[in-house]
Amino acid sequence: MKGIRSLLATGLALALFGAAVASADPTTSTAGAHRGDWPTWQKDLSGTRFNADERRITQHNVDGLRLKWAFAYPHTDAPVRSQPAIVDGVAYFGGPDGRFYARDARTGAARWTFDMSVVEPGPRPAIAWDGPAVAGGRVYFGDIRGYVYALDQRTGTLVWAKQVDAHPSATVTSSPIVFEGRVYVGTSSGENTAGKDYACCTFRGHIDALDADTGALAWRHYTVPQPQAVGTWPSGATKYEPSGAGVWSSPVIDAKTRTLYVGTGQNYTGSAGDFDTLLALDPRTGAVKWRNQVTEADTWRSLCNDPDPEGYCPGLKDGSALDYDIGATPNVFTVGGRTLVGVGQKVGVYHVFDARTGEVVWRRQLGVPLPSGGVSGIQWGSSFDGRRLYIATYFADPGKVFAVDPATGRVLWETPNPADGCTTGGAAQHPDICSLGHGPAVSSSPGVVYEGANDGKLRAYSATTGRVLWTYDTVRDFTGVNGLPGRGGAISGAGGGAVVSDGMVYVQAGYAPAYPNPDGGHVLLAFGL
Repeated sequence: MKGIRSLLATGLALALFGAAVASADPTTSTAGAHRGDWPTWQKDLSGTRFNADERRITQHNVDGLRLKWAFAYPHTDAPVRSQPAIVDGVAYFGGPDGRFYARDARTGAARWTFDMSVVEPGPRPAIAWDGPAVAGGRVYFGDIRGYVYALDQRTGTLVWAKQVDAHPSATVTSSPIVFEGRVYVGTSSGENTAGKDYACCTFRGHIDALDADTGALAWRHYTVPQPQAVGTWPSGATKYEPSGAGVWSSPVIDAKTRTLYVGTGQNYTGSAGDFDTLLALDPRTGAVKWRNQVTEADTWRSLCNDPDPEGYCPGLKDGSALDYDIGATPNVFTVGGRTLVGVGQKVGVYHVFDARTGEVVWRRQLGVPLPSGGVSGIQWGSSFDGRRLYIATYFADPGKVFAVDPATGRVLWETPNPADGCTTGGAAQHPDICSLGHGPAVSSSPGVVYEGANDGKLRAYSATTGRVLWTYDTVRDFTGVNGLPGRGGAISGAGGGAVVSDGMVYVQAGYAPAYPNPDGGHVLLAFGL
């Protein structure tokens, strides 16, 4: 699983146009919501992760951000990963404790709490595994068990919950997006992490369209054919092929052409289907408009990293066991009147295609690829502010934050994860844990780029130069507004990232790599000027 336009006037016009489209679209905001909200993981339909309406925080005063409140979760070994949505002065987010929360965005005061365990209690914990989308008076999100929920935005009352996949390993890491009465969300799986005695693998990735009012399935696109038994593994366990190609990432939509874009993961077994592919789908029917497969072969399971993988990872010999899937969410943007769609890959390449045809426009290698495991490249998502693309790399020795020209892929600036990241702050006490990499998606507001790191630090960068303007170390103890003790850590990846709304910045802290936290839980932190 992972540029300055030639004419500034054109870039500014596009930024304003994109902001107007995102603000006016009733399917990505609630009635009465104002333009500074951040209602979905993607921020808007086109996936900019850019708040054009943020006017309080600028590159000149961002160093004045201070912690306004912290929310601490009960102690748990699960990481925190549910990026908050901010709508009408309320923060909506899930915790690693099986609860979903609504808190006052300014003060952290309680609005309501929903206990997810009331939906089909079972052996697997009910934990929000993605970021919510707030639309039409409801809050939509998925969980680790493969359920998608709709809650009443005002009261937190359950409207509906649907298990989109009953496979024992299915999970929803894809943050939903809402468009014209439907919820679009992908399903992924951890089945490929099972051991040698497991009959691997039977999971099929898919992207679904659900009725926003009822949760009923409107259509489904499977990424691989139905797995079939094709023999046995050396252990004697049944071997199934093909499998995998989970949809880890969150979809985006070009409202003008009514096209949904989403990336897919690698095969677990076999080599078939829409693995490592950017899909362009008709949101009304699920029909494929075009597909672009960015890797010729990519079959990977965790046993590929086993000391003795012989017979369990055939791709190690032919170089096709890479784990170089598309875990990042696409960005839809316009250059010179031509609509493009770009997406990062875990091999460290950012790809840009013609949004109408799927034709390759440009590619840029940013991360340094490692032999296997897909941890060096682009993980969860990038940001576009109308002028530049902002892209971060993970374990890339070190990870870096880049600004890239959207027309050509030319790197405008690159800033490495600061070398002192593991020797300063709380991470300095844990040199065996700390690393210089960026797991989260990138976010931006006018003049400022935000990215968190494995060293537990959230940083703000100048959008024009890449200079670090502000750093906050989260590897420290906090007392939550809910009275619980908490401690930060690696900034939340797996689809998380900083959220910028109405003069505030929000981030979840407590992801992998896990820093010792014996006395408290992970934290949601809220900053303001």
